[in-house]
Amino acid sequence: MAQHTIPGNEKLAQMIRKRRIELQLTIEEAASRAGVGTKTWSRYEAGESIRVDKSKGICRALNWRAFPDEEREDDNPLSVEKYRNHEAWSKYLEDNHGQRAAISFAIGSDILLDNIKQDLEGLESLPAGSHVGQLDFSLLKDELPPQFLMRYDYDFLYHMKCELLNMRRRAGHGMSMMAHSVLDELLIYLCNEEALGYIEIIEADDRFEGEEEYKNRDWEFDLFDDMDIVTCLYSEMYIDEENIYHYVHWNEQQFYMDDAE
Repeated sequence: MAQHTIPGNEKLAQMIRKRRIELQLTIEEAASRAGVGTKTWSRYEAGESIRVDKSKGICRALNWRAFPDEEREDDNPLSVEKYRNHEAWSKYLEDNHGQRAAISFAIGSDILLDNIKQDLEGLESLPAGSHVGQLDFSLLKDELPPQFLMRYDYDFLYHMKCELLNMRRRAGHGMSMMAHSVLDELLIYLCNEEALGYIEIIEADDRFEGEEEYKNRDWEFDLFDDMDIVTCLYSEMYIDEENIYHYVHWNEQQFYMDDAE
């Protein structure tokens, strides 16, 4: 999995710890403000590397206007040539929806997979049937459709992880990325949302201006041929069980089945 990180070092670790103490924050409080787990925060103070998409949360926790200007391990994190060897690079997306789509899926699926694994670890210690809303910290809690929050238990997240890994394999083998179920659409949508957030954090969106292959920020809606995933699941609309976007139908194969491989 490609990593987009700020290399850890003793100086940076000391700066983080010193600032936390200045603000009279416990590790638990700082981690909560940053939106990470306490073990993750402890690793930052031990000098381990920091994922770029987590740096914004650290700034929020420590009241920093910007993250300390440390050299990143990748001078051009959005280089197409570097991403072509990514295990989730999709030639299908590149050919049909542009290089930005292929890069966004690769970046976004890395981040989403990490978030799923983190919540799975958190749910391991809770009683069966517990959901992400009961975790002390969960990024997925605010990313998944809110109507079905209490459905997002260990079994659902495990299935979500397996489907995402399967989707990454399809991407790496150049297979069609057409969504055949609501869960497929949801995974692709979340991957692009994660990628958009990452691109914003590293302030790299201006690299896309004027470049034809990078222009489409919302390529997933071209892939789906509609915006129903947002209209139905991310609006104030209540979904009943007869609607195909209700949770009970998410795993059903119902879109573009004539084109299924």
